[in-house]
Amino acid sequence: MSEISAYDYTGAIGRAFGNFIVVRELGRGAMGAVFVGYQKSLKRQVAIKLLPKALARSELARQQFRDEAETIAILNHPHIITIFESGEDDDYFYQVMQLVEGQDLAHILAKLKRHPVPARRILPLHHSLRLIGEVLDGLDFAHEEGVIHQDLKPANILVDNRTGRALIADFGIAKTQQIEYAARGMIVGTPQYLSPEQAAADETDRRTDIYSVGVILFELIAGQLPVRRESGKETVARKISAPDTFFTKPPSACSPAIDGGLESIILKATAADPGRRFGTCRAFGQALQRWDGSQQRQAVR
Repeated sequence: MSEISAYDYTGAIGRAFGNFIVVRELGRGAMGAVFVGYQKSLKRQVAIKLLPKALARSELARQQFRDEAETIAILNHPHIITIFESGEDDDYFYQVMQLVEGQDLAHILAKLKRHPVPARRILPLHHSLRLIGEVLDGLDFAHEEGVIHQDLKPANILVDNRTGRALIADFGIAKTQQIEYAARGMIVGTPQYLSPEQAAADETDRRTDIYSVGVILFELIAGQLPVRRESGKETVARKISAPDTFFTKPPSACSPAIDGGLESIILKATAADPGRRFGTCRAFGQALQRWDGSQQRQAVR
């Protein structure tokens, strides 16, 4: 779906999809462009994702777009984007979702890296732990509902400007118990964050998402990941043949904020063997809470 980046969406501005009107474009992804919209009945702003039928030529692309709406619809949680409606007309498939006034975590990290003061080029540790805790909370709920996200990365974590809370977005390649996974046997996801089993197109479960969150946690606290400059294909090949070499340095060598206890949590979450990872997001989150609690107790001594 790379043609989406070059697609002319001009004609979509001002267009009505039922009770919703497209106002202005926010951004584009692999499965369509997202716009600010307006819901006439409730007089509120919403987000509208549009996938042009002219680009969704394969049944797989169309099915993925429909499946995403069905997946999010069953997930009612404060740390997961809410979907209001989905459908299609002659030209587009559309989804109407909660509009988050904020930025995704990828944009926040990129902006921080440009800060003139080196010490302020990473998120404060307590902010990083809170955001990851919220993501794990949302994921734990999704997993209990039989949904595996499979494409967790900073760009798919939105941070609300007003409340500061994290919301998980983009369930476009999610695997569910209710929906037959159309891309079975295919490599899907973003190379830097996908698990070794995803890279090998093997069976995935909740531990796949746990791996991705572990990588994001490492990136948030260290400021950047200690990885090689290589292509996506090379990263996928590395995760298949030598997954333990993905990181070039241990976490504790990347930031003074990462002590032995936090390093062991990151390494457990990102273990190449799924059997060595946390079994649930709840267990992952509890380990982080215990570590943070011990740090706070030491600080007041």
